[in-house]
Amino acid sequence: MNFSVNSSSPTSGAVALIFQYFPKLSEQQKFQFSQLQSLYAHWNSQINVVSRKDIDLLYERHVLHSLGIAKVLDFKPKTTIMDVGCGGGFPGIPLAILFPECNFYLVDSIGKKIKVVNEITMALGLTNVKAEHKRAEEVKEKFEFVVTRAVATSSELYRWIQNKISRTQFNNLPNGILFLKGGDLTEEFAAFNKRVVFYDLKDYFKEEFFETKRVAYLPI
Repeated sequence: MNFSVNSSSPTSGAVALIFQYFPKLSEQQKFQFSQLQSLYAHWNSQINVVSRKDIDLLYERHVLHSLGIAKVLDFKPKTTIMDVGCGGGFPGIPLAILFPECNFYLVDSIGKKIKVVNEITMALGLTNVKAEHKRAEEVKEKFEFVVTRAVATSSELYRWIQNKISRTQFNNLPNGILFLKGGDLTEEFAAFNKRVVFYDLKDYFKEEFFETKRVAYLPI
């Protein structure tokens, strides 16, 4: 795929939201982000991976929301990240575009969703993404970080992946899990004895959607 951006490429409208908050994107990254709306609109009409009411708000509610993790941690090159319950590819695909020197492994227990992820990954020319129809418990590899977006309770996800976190440390935060969550999380994370650090996305993004959205970081 030719990633050069010509004068007719979208630089305004919905995708401009991404460029606003991430102004240092390369031309290739801008091109890849600009393709997400049409790709997801196409595949969502066949396999429902994004809420019908959200498809027109894809960049705010799915892409930018996914990139909230990048406001908490700037992954260093060669970091390996597993996206558990990736659905249609969130947060994994936006993060893979933003961090082309990191390796992303996306898993979901629903095969048709992984089909969409693989088709979109191929269309974007992403070489740092591997996606498989698999449950997290079945994964044998280890990763520096696990990311997830409201796929399960924190305790459930912790049980699935606690032995899949690598001991090799080289990022600015210790290896662990980064959850994208919303609402009051006090009770859900009470079992972790205050080890969890919460980051309010409203501190990074001004849109109303992010008023109650947070990244919960749990070191392992």
